[in-house]
Amino acid sequence: MSTPSSYDAWLVARDHSAFRRHGLASLAATVWLSPEAVEVPGVPGSWRAEDGTVVGEHDRTAVHLAPGEEVELERASDAHPLVLRAFAREGAVALRVFDPDRAGSEGLEAIERYPHGAQFSIRGTFAAMRTDPTTVVSVDGHVATTIYDGVVLFHLDGERVEMLVHVDGDELFAAFADGSCADEEYDFRMLRLPAPGSDGRVTVDLNRAYLPPSRFSPHFVCVTPPPTNRWAVPVRAGERRIVPRDA
Repeated sequence: MSTPSSYDAWLVARDHSAFRRHGLASLAATVWLSPEAVEVPGVPGSWRAEDGTVVGEHDRTAVHLAPGEEVELERASDAHPLVLRAFAREGAVALRVFDPDRAGSEGLEAIERYPHGAQFSIRGTFAAMRTDPTTVVSVDGHVATTIYDGVVLFHLDGERVEMLVHVDGDELFAAFADGSCADEEYDFRMLRLPAPGSDGRVTVDLNRAYLPPSRFSPHFVCVTPPPTNRWAVPVRAGERRIVPRDA
């Protein structure tokens, strides 16, 4: 789904993504599986990996989940159902457990943002250039390589900065860290940009810088920014922290 064109619509979409019943804040576990069946805390039955899928049993019925597929699991109590979703990374398979009760228990209620500022909507230039394989590190310490699709150049507080990006459908995607990170709860943030024009011009709207999923749950395995996307200049725009937990 493309990013909403208006800022107000983007805010609504972000809040929904984070705090809906089985949204980002509800991820309670990511359990990496092997061919040997194991029990997953809070989830009935036993679960294992088989040929790149998650295999288990739910309500006496065999469950096979390919990465991205999910099943809803009713609970005996009046609590909202869990959602079990298969996830894969470089051939490894995991079962993710989304618990709607987690957000409230962890103090995840709202996203606090910097005031919107027109000065943070900046004109940049996209240059398509596939990079050499670049080492990237995930928040859980996993080391891998990726190839970026290009770089966006723009000026921030009079300084020229570069941002390596991936092409994702009709958008550009990047993770970045900046000089404000030391004063805030986040270590880095993410950003999506609209497709550049035929002349490579693109709008870099830092008002839409957003906290990565790993700020909502440590069970996400987000990839941290490469050195090119770590800037000394502060970016006091976009999402700042989650309240009341980070307040």
